[in-house]
Amino acid sequence: MHSIESIPENEYFKAEAHLYRYIYSHINGTVLKCAVQLDIPDIIHNHGQPITIPQLISKLEVHPTKTACVERLVRFLVHNGFLLETKVINEEEEENEAYTLTPPSKLLVKGMEPNLAPMVGLVETGFMAALDFLGSWFKGNNKTIAEIAFGVGMWEMLEHDPLRLKSFNEAMASDSQMITMVLKDFKSIFKGLESIVDVGGGTGTTCRIICEAYPNLKCIVFDLSQFDYILSFVGGSMFESIPFADVVLLKWILHNWDDESSMKILNNCKEAITKKGKGGKVIIIDAVIKEKEDDDGMTQVKLLFDISMMSTLNGKERTEKEWKKLLEAAGFKHYKITPLFGFRSIIEAYP
Repeated sequence: MHSIESIPENEYFKAEAHLYRYIYSHINGTVLKCAVQLDIPDIIHNHGQPITIPQLISKLEVHPTKTACVERLVRFLVHNGFLLETKVINEEEEENEAYTLTPPSKLLVKGMEPNLAPMVGLVETGFMAALDFLGSWFKGNNKTIAEIAFGVGMWEMLEHDPLRLKSFNEAMASDSQMITMVLKDFKSIFKGLESIVDVGGGTGTTCRIICEAYPNLKCIVFDLSQFDYILSFVGGSMFESIPFADVVLLKWILHNWDDESSMKILNNCKEAITKKGKGGKVIIIDAVIKEKEDDDGMTQVKLLFDISMMSTLNGKERTEKEWKKLLEAAGFKHYKITPLFGFRSIIEAYP
């Protein structure tokens, strides 16, 4: 067997560690889900001060044979930025290690807003197992890996699995809470509008948030089969037609679809906002890949989503060049991209 001469000898083990870090990276999500299942973020939050390992164990519902493993779980969470280690002084004036929440784990505290704990619920066998077929997907002619894993597409699978559909809707609704953090900074986007249609709005969380911030704005949730008694709801397919409004909102929608399907959606959006004769606009909330501008962590999130969308739904995350090409092909004359929060941006498209 020949050695790989191009790799310096002292780099072999670094290369091995790099490989193993990615091979075992799926454990990150499962550990995070475990922490949520054990209510660790809630326990520490409700404790009101840094918590020691014995205090945490006393509140955890773990089997007595597993208590010694809690410290190792906490060590993993500390290393990955979900807990912060600090020091506390006990009654005997002894110094002990204790732990507090960090910004990412504060987003997992139930009953708080925003709360992204439901997003962690997507880390489950059904969704993740499909990715095992990625290699087969590249070699075969199946449109998505979901068809290989489940025999049907992802949307059909969710439609026939009420528990997974509930988990998915809760996750999307929790993500919509993040928009409350930026509404105050983007009032100009909704200024002067009379009506807005949230296409693929699910359970209506985003529309409800917008309605609360702008009471005079008529909000319509447009989806296949959801219902919300607070909001105006219209059932239907975005591939056929979209209700008329000043603005059509596409939050985390277009990345689910390829360019051909996205163009059909955008064409229907354009028709919906121009029927009223005011011109209108389409507000897209989605990622814009900017590898040269973003830091490594932000780019990694966008590229992970791109692989997920590519294989699971035949969708894609897009660069600004790709957004420009898509919008122009759909007949939009100009657009404006504004960094929104985290890995997504607001794209305002005008016909």
